[in-house]
Formats: sequence, C-alpha cells, structure tokens
Amino acid sequence: MSSASELARRNLFEVFGERDPATRARAGDEIYATDVAFHDPDGTVRGPAAVVAKAGALLDGAPGFVFTLHRVRENPAGLSVLDWRFGPADGDPVVTGTDVVQVTDGRISTLHTLLDG
Repeated sequence: MSSASELARRNLFEVFGERDPATRARAGDEIYATDVAFHDPDGTVRGPAAVVAKAGALLDGAPGFVFTLHRVRENPAGLSVLDWRFGPADGDPVVTGTDVVQVTDGRISTLHTLLDG
C-alpha cells in the first residue's frame, strides 16, 4: 500500500505533470478513490475523470511549464502536505502552492490545492 506522501507525489507528477492524456488517466484511476473530491480556488470537482480533466486543462494552458517538488510531509493518519512550484522548465516558477492529500483505503480521497499569494 502506498503512503500518503507517495500518492501526493504521484498526483503531482503522474496526473498534474503528465502531458499524455492516456497515461494521466491511468494514473488517476490508480491513485484516486472513485468518489475523490478535489478542491481548488476554482471550486470542487468529484471523481477521478474530473480531476484528470482539470489537470489536462491546466497543462493545455501552460505549454512548456513543469511542476517541481519543493517539500512533502505526512502524518501516520493518511495525511500529506506537499509544496510545489509550477513554471517554465528552464526558468523561475510562475506559481507556487500546496496540496493537502487525505488517503483512505490506499487511495486519495480528498485533495485540496492552496495557491500562495
């Protein structure tokens, strides 16, 4: 069973950082609970397909941008906090933020994204 930190990393790189739609969808099916809730400044979506679609839309609007991991923390109750950066592959980040991931039964059940001001 994957730890909360492992699943948070997979969420960042295999879903939100993955440009191939089929690969991104497979990863979403593996790491998200069927009733996953994703909350970000734009609102809430539910279900793996909806989260994967949000990731695809983000990537489509930011060609050449990549996510980088800043740091990740977790507690034994299935909670992980991951800080990330997003911007051009060869430049400074344009946006930074934090993902708060709750894992239930080995899958991400809730994902909150907080953007830095």
